Amino acid sequence: MTDEELKALVASLAVAQKDTDRQLDKMIQENDRRSKETDLQMKETAQRFKETDQVINKTSQEIAELGKQIGGLGKKFGSFTEGLALPSMTKILSERFGMEVISPSVRVKKQGENMEIDVLAYANSEVNEAYVVEVKSHAREEAIDQLRSILERFRRFFPEHKDKAVYGILAAVDLSEELRERILKAGFYVARIHDEVFELDVPANFKPKAY
Repeated sequence: MTDEELKALVASLAVAQKDTDRQLDKMIQENDRRSKETDLQMKETAQRFKETDQVINKTSQEIAELGKQIGGLGKKFGSFTEGLALPSMTKILSERFGMEVISPSVRVKKQGENMEIDVLAYANSEVNEAYVVEVKSHAREEAIDQLRSILERFRRFFPEHKDKAVYGILAAVDLSEELRERILKAGFYVARIHDEVFELDVPANFKPKAY
């Protein structure tokens, strides 16, 4: 190879190297650009996740707060109903059934178990009976089982009344006629509200079940 041919080859290789360097630079720049775009997208995605988490947390807090408000409203409405029932039920228990002691909101704990009674009434004289009153704003089928359970466990929680006949009364603001019939069939008195006063709603031949 002559000197001229060698110089021409070196020059050609130099040009090819420059082209290769330029292409490599473009590839590096393109990779850098894509990397920056990817980083930006990742940051935007992370920000969206953060914002979504904040929305979820806020929604969860709002749901929890709403649950507390609904629960509080239910307790207030229940207390209101019990308070509304007490004067008229006191009159019924004392005048019709001869009860001497009438106690609202009785709470008993014995051997790790709890019992809650809306109204408990009893007498220790010629009339030796006790009455358990459950007050409901909207009575449902499970109210029958609830009252039955209380009456079946009554003497275990109140051994001082073990010699008494115990009867159940279910007082309700809202009560379907079908459920009324089932309550009576179970042997419980039914009391319904009329003109903001609770009154017994039982047939003349009704025979209550004594526990």
